[in-house]
Amino acid sequence: MIPTSFDYVAAKSLDDALSLLARHKDDAKLLAGGHSLLPAMKLRLAQPKVLIDISRIKDLNYIREEDGQVRIGAMTTHFQIESSDLLRRVCPLLPEAASNLGDMQVRNKGTIGGSVAHADPAADWPASVIALNAEMVAVGPKGERVIKSDDFFVELFTSALEAGEILREIRFTPPKGNFGQAYLKFRHPASGFAVVGIAVSLTAEGSRCASCGIGVTGVAGKAYRAAGVERALKGTALDGKTVSAAAEHVADGIEPNSDLFASGEYRKHLAQVYARRALETAASRAK
Repeated sequence: MIPTSFDYVAAKSLDDALSLLARHKDDAKLLAGGHSLLPAMKLRLAQPKVLIDISRIKDLNYIREEDGQVRIGAMTTHFQIESSDLLRRVCPLLPEAASNLGDMQVRNKGTIGGSVAHADPAADWPASVIALNAEMVAVGPKGERVIKSDDFFVELFTSALEAGEILREIRFTPPKGNFGQAYLKFRHPASGFAVVGIAVSLTAEGSRCASCGIGVTGVAGKAYRAAGVERALKGTALDGKTVSAAAEHVADGIEPNSDLFASGEYRKHLAQVYARRALETAASRAK
């Protein structure tokens, strides 16, 4: 459980971090909260020659409203999101997801950007950013580019970030009018990761669903959008029968993961159950 030797440098700014990445290329890894990288280094699954610490870059730590969007810096910690008055008011999905994440120590140190960029298929944040139709703002040698959440998670532990790029910001347009949100997960008893996690953000017009975003984590090799559920719900009454029938589509076109804890069939069943519960919870909050 001892990593190979490495050099450590704390980046003073985003430009400094980009410069260090360009200099060291594949020999370097970015250090944010470190909850995924450091265990991998101890197991020697990752053996970087240089660690570039970006956790001290203050310009990457913020939660604010700007131009009709909510913007969250990549180095914003889980606890800052959990305790944000702004997010509790305009997007309670994110504080709720944060409260389900790890333990107090993890939430105090871990960052949303580090988690999203790591693209763990059982992490909590990917489902939430998909449900919110969020955008990821990446900065690299070619400048800045925006990646939609549906395109960001490519496959197991692989995001759309290119070599030399750093995730700077996560941004989204908060829902308007009568909206309800929820994040529910079936927690692995040992790791705390999501065996199944469902994030829902919906708007209602009277008793009907006007729009709905549903992100799923833990079920497949990457987080994904439950488009079949969204289609089944849009424009329909948010009653128990309709919601239950829509939740049956949560794993359409997906080959669920199987492991020692849960078979693919069991994961699919859990996804349907938790999709129904998350939808019912969000719908009740939209009234």
